[in-house]
Amino acid sequence: MQDVPTTITAPEATDHAAQAALKQRGALPAHIAIIMDGNGRWARERGKSRVVGHHEGVESVRDITEACAQLGVPYLTLYTFSTENWQRPPEEVNALMSLLVHSIERERETLLRNNIQLRVLGDVQQLPGPCQTALQATIEATAANTGLVLSLALSYSGRWEILQAVRRLARAVQEGRLAVEDIGEDVFAAALATAGMPDPDLLIRTGGEQRISNFLLWQIAYTELYVTDEYWPAFRRAQLYEAIRSFQERDRRFGRVEA
Repeated sequence: MQDVPTTITAPEATDHAAQAALKQRGALPAHIAIIMDGNGRWARERGKSRVVGHHEGVESVRDITEACAQLGVPYLTLYTFSTENWQRPPEEVNALMSLLVHSIERERETLLRNNIQLRVLGDVQQLPGPCQTALQATIEATAANTGLVLSLALSYSGRWEILQAVRRLARAVQEGRLAVEDIGEDVFAAALATAGMPDPDLLIRTGGEQRISNFLLWQIAYTELYVTDEYWPAFRRAQLYEAIRSFQERDRRFGRVEA
């Protein structure tokens, strides 16, 4: 991520105009979630290793995060590494973990300057020590930031999150701190990793696959879905704006009839 320059170039002026047009079209999503898929396929089609695709994918993370912060989107959640991803070849997992540490440490000061708060969703204890250290340092450093909340889903799965919530609530009932009759949707949502965050308004999946892949299973009950064939390394702010335009054209009834 880069700070906003003091002088505005022609491409930046065009981008400012695109953002202004989006805001005039209608309400922006308060929470955007993204399944970042296609790094490996993007690299393979170019005769490169999967790791090269992951490195290029970091550039997309930077651009999309900047764009969301500039638009004033309050929450952005990125599916970064699932619990199933641990089954990938060890050399790829190790490269991903190394890239994660490097990226978090490199971007820490930029997150601070741009008032972005970092959070992590997932079984962080499964991550290597250096990853945990880098993440915790950045989470603590950005905790007081009041702009965009950037959440990285790491060693995460929706089923894992739901099971963790069930265990927390069962423990509270067992210890007499909660009555079974008091467990409603709000109480359950407060036990999830996303407690305090609104449910996603828009879920974007890159890479063309038509599935949820165990991501935010509770939270996306009424989320608008947007699937694009663009691989994640090729998904930048222009593609994000197109997804938001599609979202703005939806009629969100939440089970009700049309007015």
